[in-house]
Amino acid sequence: MLPVLLPILGLLALVVLALATGRYSVPVGDVFGILAGKLFGLPVRAEPAMQIVVLQVRLPRILAALVVGAGLAAAGATYQGLFRNPLVSPDILGVSAGASLGAVLGIFLALPVAAIQGLAFAGGLGAVAAVYAVGAAVRRHDPVLTLVLAGVAIGAVLGSAISLLKVLADPYNQLPAITYWLLGSLASASLGDVAAILPAILLGLVPLVLLRWRMNLMSLGEEEARALGVETRALRPVLIAAATLVTAAAVSVTGVIGWIGLLVPHVARLLVGPDFRRLLPASLILGAGYLLAVDLVARTIAPIEVPLGILTALIGAPFFLWLLASGKRGWV
Repeated sequence: MLPVLLPILGLLALVVLALATGRYSVPVGDVFGILAGKLFGLPVRAEPAMQIVVLQVRLPRILAALVVGAGLAAAGATYQGLFRNPLVSPDILGVSAGASLGAVLGIFLALPVAAIQGLAFAGGLGAVAAVYAVGAAVRRHDPVLTLVLAGVAIGAVLGSAISLLKVLADPYNQLPAITYWLLGSLASASLGDVAAILPAILLGLVPLVLLRWRMNLMSLGEEEARALGVETRALRPVLIAAATLVTAAAVSVTGVIGWIGLLVPHVARLLVGPDFRRLLPASLILGAGYLLAVDLVARTIAPIEVPLGILTALIGAPFFLWLLASGKRGWV
């Protein structure tokens, strides 16, 4: 009970710290008072400006960080186990590239924010659908290897399309918006955004939770899993679709935030082991806390807000190299 309770308490403490910290500091006591007033209708003594900062500015982006971080980490753990590769991340099948192309196209066409997010979501799902169609058409090779190679190829094509749109975009208005979106940020996240992506992320997490014990068998390999009674051809599309749905929903709101789906599952695996029944909840908690901590640094480290993609790479890459140098040889 204690090993489960401590990470949850740590995450809650980080949430309170994020609500209280920023250019406009709010005392922790006032944070609790504002939240209690909002949840239970109790009288609030804090100044109106503090209430606005906590409830309308910081709370939406904190909720978005928790949901997106948890989703990306869970998707990363699923992909790594499914493809039996520690270097796999949620964008291995072109999810991020497809979502980026959809968002860039929406910005290029000067569409509303909701339409941009919708195009990003559809682009992520469409990219993986194309990758899986190629994988299903090519049956002469290892299906896992075929999906990875198809993802690399289609991701390259989508990346070239993004580059073309950046060249054609207005350099004074559209190009800065495209560049900022591709670097990832929670600055514009709202409660409406969280409400929009939460059903898709929960829908994607449900199969991962229900099939978590089968993921242990899938990580053994194709032949071993079939020998143990797992129908891999039917199960793999379900797991890929679930992880893709989570990733596409997250990326559609925040932009491309790298390293979470690659790094966090490694840390969770070192803490709780490779059993997916423990690895999945550990990845959810660590992913939520990691993105929340990075977002807190992003909005307080400099006079202007630093894009999340820059910080996750600066933090994630050295830490990942340290994990490679000090971790165990086996990863499953």
